[in-house]
Amino acid sequence: MHYVDELAARAHALATAAGPRRVLGIAGPPGAGKSTLAGAVVDALAGPAALVPMDGFHLADAELDRLGRADRKGAPDTFDAYGYAALLARLRAPHAGETVYAPSFERALEQPLAGALPVPPGTPLIVTEGNYLLLDEAPWSTAVRPLLDEVWWVAVDETVRVDRLIARHIAFGKSPRAARDWVLRSDEANAHRVASGRARADVVVDLDRGAIAAR
Repeated sequence: MHYVDELAARAHALATAAGPRRVLGIAGPPGAGKSTLAGAVVDALAGPAALVPMDGFHLADAELDRLGRADRKGAPDTFDAYGYAALLARLRAPHAGETVYAPSFERALEQPLAGALPVPPGTPLIVTEGNYLLLDEAPWSTAVRPLLDEVWWVAVDETVRVDRLIARHIAFGKSPRAARDWVLRSDEANAHRVASGRARADVVVDLDRGAIAAR
């Protein structure tokens, strides 16, 4: 991924800018490659950044069952968006010397895992990624987006993206038919819902062409 160096340089400029800790968001549809890109950028920075994915704020399956939303797991209202915003606000302005602990998402369990990601004091840049960072609906647009200094959109060929999602679900236990049915019903509904976010991104990363377009 030769374009990672260019993106890392942009992220480094955020990390070294004067002022408080910065937060960089990476958005896109399910299966676009957000996690891979975010991890590559953090690794390329070699230190001055921490990765805190949005997926740690999935509601637990027991709560989704209670709410009647288990069949839509991954939709915007199956996340604790306000909890995510509260963490971002805390990360932007931590107390002196404070290590902030963020949740992760354990794919093998399909459940969030509290306190799994330490963000030590002195980390100047937080990289966060998720489907809904540019969703033009409250609370994402009102509570989350204002806490992000810059947001990148990850674009990839739709066939590649869908095939990747199906393979992911199979790898974590679904049958091929169940995986395909879930992707075409649930994941694709979420992909269509977030598609307009591309126009609001500060940077569009086209993974097919290895191209970067900044606004």
